[in-house]
Amino acid sequence: MFKTHAASGTAATLALALGAALTLAAAPAHADDKAKAMADTEKCYGVAMKGKNDCAAGPGTTCAGTSMKDFQGNAWKKVPAGSCEKTASMSSPTGMGQLKAFPEKKS
Repeated sequence: MFKTHAASGTAATLALALGAALTLAAAPAHADDKAKAMADTEKCYGVAMKGKNDCAAGPGTTCAGTSMKDFQGNAWKKVPAGSCEKTASMSSPTGMGQLKAFPEKKS
């Protein structure tokens, strides 16, 4: 009976070690996926709705979700790469999102 208990303890230790190894092996792949997703997007200024920006909402704000109005020229939203300047913006001088912050056009 003692041998069986020791063997099951060894099996449990082996299972824990295998689980830890698999977790560590998957971590770099997850980091690579996140980096690839970030590379496939771009910051697009002037397309976020009030309180829906991802970050950089100018003076008097902190970061994500703090834009004070729709289409704020200094607030950005992450969009698929290549789509920013094809996305409508009511405040942009061109009428489309911009890759850099801009002064909003007067209505």
